[in-house]
Amino acid sequence: MSPAGPAGAAPAGPAVPGATVTATLSPSPTAAPTPEPSGWSNNFIIDNFRKGGPIMWPILLVSIVALTVVIERIFWWGGRWFRRDPKRIEKVFTAIEVGDVAEASRLSRDSRDPVLRMMWNGLNHQHASLQGALQVAAGIEIKRAGRFLVVMDTLVTLAPLLGLLGTVTGLIRSFRFLGNEELAIQAVTGGIAEALIATACGLGIAIFSLIPFNFFTSRVSNLEFELQTGATNLEVMLEAQSKDRREVAIGSHTPSSAKGSSI
Repeated sequence: MSPAGPAGAAPAGPAVPGATVTATLSPSPTAAPTPEPSGWSNNFIIDNFRKGGPIMWPILLVSIVALTVVIERIFWWGGRWFRRDPKRIEKVFTAIEVGDVAEASRLSRDSRDPVLRMMWNGLNHQHASLQGALQVAAGIEIKRAGRFLVVMDTLVTLAPLLGLLGTVTGLIRSFRFLGNEELAIQAVTGGIAEALIATACGLGIAIFSLIPFNFFTSRVSNLEFELQTGATNLEVMLEAQSKDRREVAIGSHTPSSAKGSSI
């Protein structure tokens, strides 16, 4: 009687010569794949910034100044659009036309419209020097509107020059290593990359600044025309009012003088 094996275990048969024994191995745990960095665009920008060479730092400064100026001018002109009050300007001209200069001054007081501010300054100094007061007020408004235009004009010219300077420094760097055969290929490609990146950044900043610069310049020209038109209309209407008053005064004195001469 053979001894029984463990419960539920099949008896092991005799080993057959030449039989192939296969074993199933459980897969060993492997490390999870490293995820790709999500900030690919940021790394791309940083890498190209480094490849652009040292000239990229002044180009970066120029780009920051240009962006700041454009944003500030956009907000300023946007606020001026909401400050316009053409209906009140018509009311001021109507009051002057009927001879109520005090009402015209009251309507133009404390206004945020540049044309009305200029008119108020002229109405309050008409007895001293109307034309001088209008010119001073118009000059102040034009200076406010044209603020930072000189800066933008400088940036439009400076950015391509900086890019051209980066091109020259990159080419100099490339030609410096032409005599060394081991470093020639790597150095030449790095120098050409520096030249192209600097040039592209300089031109991009110039193009970005040129369009807003032309737009703001045209807005200043339009404002100057509006101020000139308002000042001319104001001078003509006030001159007409003063002429009418003189004629009325002369007409009131004419009958008495004629009566005295007849006596």
